[in-house]
Amino acid sequence: MTYLTLGCVFLPFIMAIASALLKNEKLRNFIVILGTFTSLGCAAALSQAPDRIVSISSLYFHIGGFNTAYAVIAAFMWFAAALLSPQYFKGHHKLSRYYFFFLLTMGATLGVFLSADLLTTFIFFEIMSFASYMWVVQEETKEAMEAGKTYLAIAVLGGMVALMGLFLLYNITGTLMISDLYSAVSMAGKSKMLYASAFCLLFGFGAKAGMFPLHIWLPKAHPVAPAPASALLSGVLTKTGVFGILVVTGQILRADKIWGYTVLALATVTMVLGAVIAVFSNNLKRTLACSSLSQIGFILVGVSMITLLGEENSLAANGTFLYMINHSIVKLVLFLAAGAIYLGAHTLDLNKLKGYGRNKPIIMIPFLIGACSLAGIPGFCGYLSKTLVHEAIVEYAQHSHLFIINVVEWLFLFSGGLTAAYMLKLFVAIFIEKPTEGTPKGKKLSPLSAVSLIISAIALPIIGVCTSLVEKITYPMLTLVDGQHFHHEIHYFSFTNLKGVLISLSIGILVYALFIRKVLIKNGAYVNPVEDKVSLERQVYVPVIKGLAVVVGVICRVFADSTDFLVFLSRKTVLSTVKEHPEHKRKFSYALGDILDRFKHDKEHTNANLFVRVSETVSRTTQSISANFSFALFMTCLGVCVILVFLIVSLIS
Repeated sequence: MTYLTLGCVFLPFIMAIASALLKNEKLRNFIVILGTFTSLGCAAALSQAPDRIVSISSLYFHIGGFNTAYAVIAAFMWFAAALLSPQYFKGHHKLSRYYFFFLLTMGATLGVFLSADLLTTFIFFEIMSFASYMWVVQEETKEAMEAGKTYLAIAVLGGMVALMGLFLLYNITGTLMISDLYSAVSMAGKSKMLYASAFCLLFGFGAKAGMFPLHIWLPKAHPVAPAPASALLSGVLTKTGVFGILVVTGQILRADKIWGYTVLALATVTMVLGAVIAVFSNNLKRTLACSSLSQIGFILVGVSMITLLGEENSLAANGTFLYMINHSIVKLVLFLAAGAIYLGAHTLDLNKLKGYGRNKPIIMIPFLIGACSLAGIPGFCGYLSKTLVHEAIVEYAQHSHLFIINVVEWLFLFSGGLTAAYMLKLFVAIFIEKPTEGTPKGKKLSPLSAVSLIISAIALPIIGVCTSLVEKITYPMLTLVDGQHFHHEIHYFSFTNLKGVLISLSIGILVYALFIRKVLIKNGAYVNPVEDKVSLERQVYVPVIKGLAVVVGVICRVFADSTDFLVFLSRKTVLSTVKEHPEHKRKFSYALGDILDRFKHDKEHTNANLFVRVSETVSRTTQSISANFSFALFMTCLGVCVILVFLIVSLIS
């Protein structure tokens, strides 16, 4: 098992170095594809191994359950992205750098998913964050560099807050092993410090997941990153954040209402906000990026239901894990299709892509499969996952009798309708509308690119039709959150379950027909009336940070001026400068030496000058001793004052 784990996690690191050293483009492409395929093979082999923990140089990895299942999914997605990359990057610059960080991020991401303790998780999490930054800035355009700054700022801030949470958690439990956390927390009991630790971890992992209000990097990073990288940023890297939130949900604050309602509130805002922004967007990859934001909200709603339903969380747990898998594969398909479109059109603007995909079935069919699964059309994987999470909300609404849960259910259905609306907008614009004079003709996909699209899309309808596969896929993952098995057979295609998706699809059709076609299309062109006018980063975060900088500057200035005043006061009192006495004022020493000189015959070396020099040396030494004593006395008094203040504060508290 150790060698398979090494192959899965560390082989991409070795291949990254090899790819960076190679100058031959074909050989480098072969090494990259071989490296991803080999890691996929190692992950697949690990998924068949018995459950156990492997230790490698103080790093702990869990073989089994959610860990190996998602390692297989992540490795498969890297392999599919590697197949499209040679054609996508043909003629691009600095490919050695891209492939180096491509493989480096793969190894780090697999390390996160396979980690058995949160320290190992954090180490690989940070490597992944900094390595993937290079994806965002790969094109080195102004927009890419701006997005890179936002991405890096959120990544660093989230990482540091998560580290604080780990310190607090270890102080409470004495362990960071994921499998030991629940029993350790049960023994320690819930406390304010435990909640502080959990919410620090929520901040850190939520930043990577793209959860509101830390989502600002996601709509900026995806449009500027290369399409294969965008597929992985959206489909895999966001799931590392969800993985961390699942650990807190299942092992630290299991069945905790405060945690459940907090995640539910943030998830609902994320779900609706992403869907609304996506409806307005006219950029293909930006629409898909905002869609990812919304879909993370859907997934986190499922996570909150796992907590709130407690021991009756079978629908929520199975639905959440299936939703994660569906979103990963869907975004792989859609972003790879977007990459194939960009290869031929060299634009992502919907107004310039009208009719581009007509008579291009290799792109159109995978895109349609991904769109249908994302919108929750029956017969696709997305319908099953959405149905399970929706039924979990309905179940909790019946148990809790809270009106707010009914509101969440309607927002869930409304957001699902918006999903159908913006995916219909993309599909009609690119594949249905008639091409204009400016529509590019495009070019034929290479066999590798076509294979990457086909193998990525094929699982979605298979799972959607063969519903018995749901239990086989999700059951091994349930232990991460103490998820329950289904207590009865789920009738996915009963009218009760179909009713929810019919409501969402009806909303989607109405939004497309009455809003997108009537309001967002002017003179035959798609328009975005709110583009760049509403930005949480620009209108809230930047002004707040600038305001904090001003406040901190004023405080620092006050402290600096106070220090200057203390120095000035000290120079006028205990540290005042002692005036030196010139030699001609040493009259006594000179007179005594002069008397002795009268009895000497050697007139070159006089006692008068010698006595003056000795007197001057003694005077300076005395002054130094006096000054040092004054400084020491001053510092002693200051220290005594600090100690007294500390004792007074301690007694009061």
